[in-house]
Amino acid sequence: MQVAAREIAVETAAPASGRRRWIVLALLFSITVINFIDRQTVSVLAPVLKQMLHLTDTQYGRVVAAFQFGMMTGELPMGALMDRWGVGLGLMGAVLWWSGATGMQSLARTGTQLGLTRFWMGTGECGNYSGGLKVVSRLFSPRERTLAIGIFNSGSMIGATIAPPLIVYLLRHYGFRAAFLLAAALGLIWLPLWYWVYREPAPLQAERIETIAYSAAATRISLADRSLWAIMLCRFFIGPVMQFYWYWIPSYLFSARHLSISQIGYLAWIPFLLGDIGGLAGGGAAGLLQRRGMRIDRVRRWTMYTSSLLCVASLFVPLARGTALAFLVIGVAMFADNFLSANMFASMTDLFSEHQLGRVTGFSGVAGGLSGLLFPLLTGVLVDRFSYTPVFFLVALMPLAGTVSLFLLGRRGYRRISNHSIPAGAV
Repeated sequence: MQVAAREIAVETAAPASGRRRWIVLALLFSITVINFIDRQTVSVLAPVLKQMLHLTDTQYGRVVAAFQFGMMTGELPMGALMDRWGVGLGLMGAVLWWSGATGMQSLARTGTQLGLTRFWMGTGECGNYSGGLKVVSRLFSPRERTLAIGIFNSGSMIGATIAPPLIVYLLRHYGFRAAFLLAAALGLIWLPLWYWVYREPAPLQAERIETIAYSAAATRISLADRSLWAIMLCRFFIGPVMQFYWYWIPSYLFSARHLSISQIGYLAWIPFLLGDIGGLAGGGAAGLLQRRGMRIDRVRRWTMYTSSLLCVASLFVPLARGTALAFLVIGVAMFADNFLSANMFASMTDLFSEHQLGRVTGFSGVAGGLSGLLFPLLTGVLVDRFSYTPVFFLVALMPLAGTVSLFLLGRRGYRRISNHSIPAGAV
């Protein structure tokens, strides 16, 4: 009973107001940018690394899978860390951990060494979303969260947009190892800014000691919960799609479209920019529909089914005659997938309470990590034995499969929300 009373107190605490929460959101956005510069370094350098380390596409797929295995391994520990000890210290620890791994990649001399450091990096980088979603749920009202998540998540596309020209510049002027060292240094620069700016909301800070004492009951997640499996399956199918574009598009442009490394640096950012716009549009569209009085379950269905159908554009990438048209189709697919992702992550805040979000994000991350582990291995084999065409076919249809899974298994959870919905116009 005491736990239940405390849960109600936390859930009814008013979201933070004022300018500080937007500064915090800006820091979440910036660390997500840095996070994805870290991730993109290997993919942009893939044509060079394959030659220097003598890697086939199948072996490169194993390097990508090692990172995803690290993400999957770290998800639950990172989620528990954020729930038990708070986002302030938890996110700082995650950033310090993955920045060290990023710097160590500059010392890799073999594919195995590169894969091991990527695994290490993955165990920390999964904390970016566990921590970020908890911060958004604490500082922003339900009607603002999808937009806030869209802004925070758009850092992934900004990072992926900045990465190609930045990394190619460093490669040409200072060597490929400098790209890893700069990415690590950016994370270390961010740490003191977070320490100075972020403060736990007062209602939660006052209860920190009690929260630790009751955390086992207060944050328990049942594996029998259909809503949890809805979220996990949704992320299982949707997660590898954007990961494919992050980690394989430079290699695709180099080997299938015959672009040089310099051309990739000059042009590969364009589809990622469209993806960034998609993330902001996904959050903005959901917020607009909520402000006009649409129930949250209908908002999610409208935004997610529409964008998942638009993801089918990936089917036409290998059929595009010219490189310019291929870039356009890739951009449309990335716009749609990031639009979808903003609402997928927001659906976690729909179906679960704030004090459960760290673990829910962790469980969903395990599901996404499993598919992220398997899909690069499959991609490497398909590319080596056939071509990129069957891979584009898969990434075209997986977002729709994830969306269908969410609403089939999560319909009871959304039905409960609709029965206790906030009246239109309420904050």
